[in-house]
Amino acid sequence: MNPTVARKTAVVVGHGMVGHRFVEALRSRDTEGQWQVIILSEEQLPAYDRVGLSSYVGAWDPKALALPGNEYAGDALVELRLGQSAESIDRAARKVTTSSGDILAYDALVLATGSYPFVPPVPGHDRPECFVYRTIEDLDGIRAAAEAAGPGGVGVVVGGGLLGLEAANALRLLGLTPHVVEYNTRLMPAQVDEGGGAILERLVTDLGLHVHTGVGTSSIEPADQGVRVTLSDESVIDAGLVVFSAGVRPRDQIGRDAGLEIAPRGGIVTDLGLQTSDPNIWAIGECAAVEGVCYGLVAPGYSTAEIVADRLLGGAGEFPGADMSTKLKLLGVDVASFGDAHGVTEGALSVVLHDAAKGTYAKLVVSDDAKTLLGGILVGDATAYSALRPLVGRPLPAEPAALISPAGAELGADALPDDAQICSCNNVSKGAICGAIAEGACDIPAIKSCTSAGTSCGGCVPMLKKLLEQSGVEMSKALCEHFEQSRAELFQIVQVTGIRTFSGLIAKYGKGTGCDICKPTVASILASTSSDHILDGEQAALQDTNDHFLANLQKNGTYSVVPRMPGGEVTAEQLITIGEVAKEFGLYVKVTGGQRIDLFGARVEQLPLIWKRLVDAGMESGHAYGKSLRTVKSCVGSTWCRYGQQDSVGMAVLLEKRYRGLRSPHKLKLAVSGCARECAEARGKDVGVIATENGWNLYVGGNGGLTPKHAVLLAGELDDETLIKYIDRYLMFYIRTADRLQRTAPWQEALEGGMDYLKQVICEDSLGIAEDLEAAMAQHVAGYRDEWAAVLDDEEKLSRFVSFVNAPEETDPTISFDESGERKVPVLLGLPEVPVATQGK
Repeated sequence: MNPTVARKTAVVVGHGMVGHRFVEALRSRDTEGQWQVIILSEEQLPAYDRVGLSSYVGAWDPKALALPGNEYAGDALVELRLGQSAESIDRAARKVTTSSGDILAYDALVLATGSYPFVPPVPGHDRPECFVYRTIEDLDGIRAAAEAAGPGGVGVVVGGGLLGLEAANALRLLGLTPHVVEYNTRLMPAQVDEGGGAILERLVTDLGLHVHTGVGTSSIEPADQGVRVTLSDESVIDAGLVVFSAGVRPRDQIGRDAGLEIAPRGGIVTDLGLQTSDPNIWAIGECAAVEGVCYGLVAPGYSTAEIVADRLLGGAGEFPGADMSTKLKLLGVDVASFGDAHGVTEGALSVVLHDAAKGTYAKLVVSDDAKTLLGGILVGDATAYSALRPLVGRPLPAEPAALISPAGAELGADALPDDAQICSCNNVSKGAICGAIAEGACDIPAIKSCTSAGTSCGGCVPMLKKLLEQSGVEMSKALCEHFEQSRAELFQIVQVTGIRTFSGLIAKYGKGTGCDICKPTVASILASTSSDHILDGEQAALQDTNDHFLANLQKNGTYSVVPRMPGGEVTAEQLITIGEVAKEFGLYVKVTGGQRIDLFGARVEQLPLIWKRLVDAGMESGHAYGKSLRTVKSCVGSTWCRYGQQDSVGMAVLLEKRYRGLRSPHKLKLAVSGCARECAEARGKDVGVIATENGWNLYVGGNGGLTPKHAVLLAGELDDETLIKYIDRYLMFYIRTADRLQRTAPWQEALEGGMDYLKQVICEDSLGIAEDLEAAMAQHVAGYRDEWAAVLDDEEKLSRFVSFVNAPEETDPTISFDESGERKVPVLLGLPEVPVATQGK
């Protein structure tokens, strides 16, 4: 930062995704510190992912949607004012008056006010049961109304476009039966044509939505249990709430009041540099009408933000036009459109593949000579989108029908020229990506870091993988320096050869003596492929610190004890025993987030004594120390809860007892919620099960940690038998193919073909291995024995639980505690802390 630079002030009105992108772009480029930025945010929350708003349902955690760096911590040149809006603009004095009465002077004013939901003037539209679907606050209101409506209630969504279907899915997840009312003759009329709309309607109807197309909403009147919605065809829907999602309008009122030029259909008019009719005011995102045209997608919004940042620093960037292509997954249904999807170009021809049996629809729009791709629509299966979209406006590499036929030509990355846009969200070309690969970006994370490609919607990631392959990048699969094979390959070797020792495996397939990477990994594989005790023979020496003593090592050298409580259930006698043990051994007691009780502060020599008491009380190891199943969390379900639709506790107990002791590449957490209110937080777990009135919805790949991920729907409305069968297959497929220490979420993301491929493998048995996966799980279930019970019955295993091997009768004198406060805490006595990587919690 140059202290001699005369600093100017940029006031940004609005802190949505585009406003945040502008501030990020300006601050990253303003190396001289020319601009001080003041942001006015009407909402109390800093910028969040509004595109991913639907993922808020179930998690109800605003932080999960927060955009990285949205609070500008440590940046003295950015001031974020939450809960303040701009009330008026004095263009002559170049000042903005805020809702709190402050007057801010500006050198540049950037309007990023976005858009507002259009609510048609239907009689009754302003009733308290009526909502819009735009912000986190809106969803909180919808949630409260859905809970008041109760299970089995009805929700009406007015509008069958993209946001309308997202709103309908939110109501479905909240336990309501959604009715979608669309004035047009088909759903998503902006994105799909009649053929695509027909397939889409059939697919979403199969998922439980009631669709009313070609009708409007005539009135909304109060009723006994909510409202009565009358449609233009005189049909009536009794509902608990109504959500309006009938499109958006540019939020341009502050520009109108200030006398800025407004487009005939709304929006603050700008030139290609995003400058308004006032040279000191700029407009970006959905409130901007670039040369009279508004764009309602985030990608062109980001482009406008980048251009204004460039202009304020002396550049001459211009809006390049907008790619309005979209690739979406609505209620688990793929929908994509790109280019001239509706064939409005003069002379355009259409090639259509409509497979009603498979529920897929594909259309390519080509030039009159069938040699140039103009656009397309994909419904039900959008895997070809990432390869087709960059070809818009370019010569076709094969016959149009061959490009969308399952038996036709597969497009490779070599079919695209260097200037083809691969990432439309961040305007990244094939040439830029290949350049980054040539300079050393040899995996997907590195390409994302270098080019920003794939960091927004992620739709271009499959093409990034193809470009890596085309560039000849060969990524090592070696587990470590001692094994050239990957973990998955070693798993197959162990399974096929029957080798049961590390020494035997490394002698035949590796080199050297092994290390801290391969030894625990092989130990996990050996445990996953048999029911042998992990402390038997040579295998005991392979375990890491936690597995070596079947307990979690804590920072002062003591261990924690976690007995299993399937589904969170515990008897009064067991609870009394836990209390007696804690009191007798002086342990610190804490209830965990996984519905169990954790006992801290046990010395290593005390572990067998403690577990003897717990095992005698009918309890067993909770495996809190292992890379294995930890817990299956549950709510009380239909047994107690008035909203419960299935017995979630019973299912949680069944699942926990089935998968207990299952060793895996990383820890596993499951949850079962008795209804869509999601009190067990199932969508944050590796495997999440949510009850519906017709069965169970199965979600997979949810993880906490540094990079939280929501689980994704694998299959819906399953009976008990099918649910367990799919979970068996999923867990065993993960155990066999995941990398070392790879959680389920990154494993799923790394699968070629992603969730579509996973569904084919698990639900359709596309690889023909389902029977084998189920048999492997059955073998695990049949061979399970509690690890601690086995230790207590084996004098040789018991002999390892001492502080000092050469003086087994002595205790560790360095272990002490501070009990002066309300909580018992460990005292380290100057000892180095145990590295976090070796702690198993």
